[in-house]
Amino acid sequence: MKNSKAYLNELTYKINGAAIEVHKELGPGLLESVYQKCLAHELQNRNIEIQTEKIISIDFKGLELDVNLKCDLLVENAICIELKAVKEIMPVHEAQLLSYMKLLKIPKGILFNFNVYNLYNEGQRTFVNEYFSNMI
Repeated sequence: MKNSKAYLNELTYKINGAAIEVHKELGPGLLESVYQKCLAHELQNRNIEIQTEKIISIDFKGLELDVNLKCDLLVENAICIELKAVKEIMPVHEAQLLSYMKLLKIPKGILFNFNVYNLYNEGQRTFVNEYFSNMI
């Protein structure tokens, strides 16, 4: 089932594999935009549906506002990916991803920081919200 916890967990595994492949090829030290393009390419090569720089609008009291928010990658309309290339992940980065997930009504998000030695151990954090909790 495409909108199940098991499906999203399997998709997360595939995304992590693609991100590790990108990091293995490029290593740390490049701009976020480079990792974004390479990860998008790697996911597409694995036949995973993505949207890059998905625009996020805000509904404020019935008024839809374009506030220039963009999700780096939206995978199969189910997982929001935020990419960083920073010395360390800060709470504001986590809050950004959680906000994007809420605004897009997306159950799962992955925050990748490519500026690390080992992406899997140091550079990846997965988040879920109430939309995920309510899934089967």
